[in-house]
Amino acid sequence: MINSSLKTLAQMLANKEISSVELTQTFLNRIDAYNPVINAYIALDHEKTLAQAKAADVRIAAGNATPLTGIPIAQKDIFCAEGWKTTCGSKMLENFIAPYDAHVITQFDHAGAVNLGKTNMDEFAMGSSNETSYFGGVKNPWDFTRVPGGSSGGSAAAVAARLCAAATGTDTGGSIRQPASLCGFTGLKPTYGVVSRYGMIAFASSLDQAGPMAKSAEDCALMMNVMAGFDERDSTSLNRDKEDYTRELYNSNPNKPLQGLRVGLPKEFFADGLDAGVATVIEDAIAEYKKLGAEIVEISLPNTGLSIPVYYVLAPAEASSNLSRYDGVRYGHRASEYTDLMDMYCKSRAEGFGAEVKRRILIGTYVLSAGYYDAYYLKAQQIRRLIAQDFEVAFKKCDVIMGPAAPSTAFKAGEKVDDPVAMYLQDIYTISTNLAGLPGMSVPAGFATSADGKPLPVGLQIIGNYFDEARMLNVAHQYQQVTDWHAQAPTLDKPEGNA
Repeated sequence: MINSSLKTLAQMLANKEISSVELTQTFLNRIDAYNPVINAYIALDHEKTLAQAKAADVRIAAGNATPLTGIPIAQKDIFCAEGWKTTCGSKMLENFIAPYDAHVITQFDHAGAVNLGKTNMDEFAMGSSNETSYFGGVKNPWDFTRVPGGSSGGSAAAVAARLCAAATGTDTGGSIRQPASLCGFTGLKPTYGVVSRYGMIAFASSLDQAGPMAKSAEDCALMMNVMAGFDERDSTSLNRDKEDYTRELYNSNPNKPLQGLRVGLPKEFFADGLDAGVATVIEDAIAEYKKLGAEIVEISLPNTGLSIPVYYVLAPAEASSNLSRYDGVRYGHRASEYTDLMDMYCKSRAEGFGAEVKRRILIGTYVLSAGYYDAYYLKAQQIRRLIAQDFEVAFKKCDVIMGPAAPSTAFKAGEKVDDPVAMYLQDIYTISTNLAGLPGMSVPAGFATSADGKPLPVGLQIIGNYFDEARMLNVAHQYQQVTDWHAQAPTLDKPEGNA
């Protein structure tokens, strides 16, 4: 049951083979058993969760169910949920109880889904390993000595360890796709503006985007049907007709389902810095796509190498503005001792923010200062335009772009924590899509063996043109019909004291 797809679980609920309360309790029991080790969840409230499950059972019995009614979903702790502690992985918001629901939370509530709890994350979504969380790092279920990726590491670990049926995440520079690759599941970052950011605690407003994290492309499509949609409360939300993201999944030619699909391979994605084992897995996945009828086209994204320096000018600049609201006055952490207002600001922020958040605030404030705005921030915006133009040219030659989602498999906890540049390079293949506002996803493609002999998951990245999520999901789905990498799950040892 814990390995079942969302579609299968919905059928089981509809056929009365299981109730939502029973399904939810199954996941809560696994969370109680394994979360003390994995640390995937920050906030749990069994009473609230089971109350939602009971309401879902009533709705199913009345014949008013949607495809996700009664399905237990984990929510990244960046989404405000009324009455739930919403911390964003920071001491600054350690005791903040959200007074309202984020748009994403509202959408799942309307669908009748069950909120299992709030998942751990890098502080204010700043990180690639989930080691910057005030509540401690998350362990990768495939190897507890390794990181799950970040910033959506808690959601990633919860999906991989089967501590939820599916989860939500956010992606500012790769924070859904990189952990999806490191933990071996399917994660999608939609086109910027397709999913409302209302009630999603801001890191970098022009880059942040919410998306689904689940076992398969089909599961992600079902979640997108719930998450996507216009929201007038978010000025960046796109007013588009509602889509059915499952519409292309079931109507393909059974012999050559991807006949005529042009797959672009950027030469920059296969250059120095890519782990040899990861490269082999990606090459094998591309070979499988050829069998499905796809045509392989070599393309170039010449400004890819500039995406990280551009990102680490623009994202910290936006963060320095967004995080200025945390001053100890209205909400969030306030220092217990201070002499005057300025002293309260300084001490509250010094105590409330972690080292990585402080680093990015300082960088962002610096590049926005009068003497450096033109040299850094303005120049980065100009290069951002060039990066987007690279994709415009590429999509004239191909329908989707493929390559690795991350340059390596999951690395050891603590291995890169003292080397910010090495950590930032984890997002070398994902950041450019955020800068361009394009959709991207990671799909399980196999395993590569680590230096110490451990087989670890590898994700294939699929990048589409604007609003091309339905096609991307079908491209991933057809691959998952002929492979079973997405069905692989780690074997968890039973914690001591649990039968």
